[in-house]
Amino acid sequence: MKFVLGIDGGGTSCRAALATVEGSVIGRAKSGAANIRTDLTGARSNIVDAARQAFIAAGKDPELIPQTPAILGLAGANVGTYRQQLEAILPFSTSRVETDAEIALEGAVGSGDGAMAILGTGTAYMARKDGTSRAIGGWGFQVGDQGSGARIGRDLLEQTLLAHDGVRAASPLTDTMMAIFRNNPEDVVEFTTNAKPGDFGGFAPKVFEHAQKGDAVANWIVDKAVGDVEASLGALGLSDDAPLCLLGGLAPLYAPRLSARYRALLKPPLDDALGGAVQMAVRLFARPVEAAR
Repeated sequence: MKFVLGIDGGGTSCRAALATVEGSVIGRAKSGAANIRTDLTGARSNIVDAARQAFIAAGKDPELIPQTPAILGLAGANVGTYRQQLEAILPFSTSRVETDAEIALEGAVGSGDGAMAILGTGTAYMARKDGTSRAIGGWGFQVGDQGSGARIGRDLLEQTLLAHDGVRAASPLTDTMMAIFRNNPEDVVEFTTNAKPGDFGGFAPKVFEHAQKGDAVANWIVDKAVGDVEASLGALGLSDDAPLCLLGGLAPLYAPRLSARYRALLKPPLDDALGGAVQMAVRLFARPVEAAR
């Protein structure tokens, strides 16, 4: 074995990193979406393409792929038998599929104790204590992702329509939203017909921006979201000496709004999720081989 692969795949893209057995990344590449629950076949194709391109970027022969073990952190791996199905059809010498949260935790805090929260279009949480990991959330927009950008955007549209109907007081934020939709509530409803989580999540920064200005509706939505995030963090049972890393596009917006207890635990992540996949591949595949020599 000369190399290891780390793969980070989600609903938007798939990233691959080829590394030496010592953990030095020598090639990176990116391809299309790799959510194995929504498109197993397409995910497999994009994973292999990203891996091939990573070999090429490193100046190495892609024909070495069957001799290379891989750790894959993939969206959709937390439900059903998708991970087992994918492992059976991948071309790597050894394939280990983990959730995207697992590799994000490894990247953020390393192999020791700690916790991370992914706060972006979706949300997911994971903590590790004494070598045992526990995940919370990651169930998707329809039934989960509390505190996510998608849910914040959905709540904003709901509150905008409530303000339009006179059920709640309007605010500069709801007035701005109605103007975006030509002051026509039917346009708001039509938007939701085909909107994806990312479309809803696009409104989240606007909510935080107006909350900073004291907008009543924005602060109501943000306070609700912060409460959801802290409820999940509380369920992780965090110890007072383990690092907590916030990841994702909304992380810097949430950090100053958390209560003092969680702010005291915050640490910058050591690496990103792709780096976590590489580190895990080295730890699980390369180091045992070295120890046996």
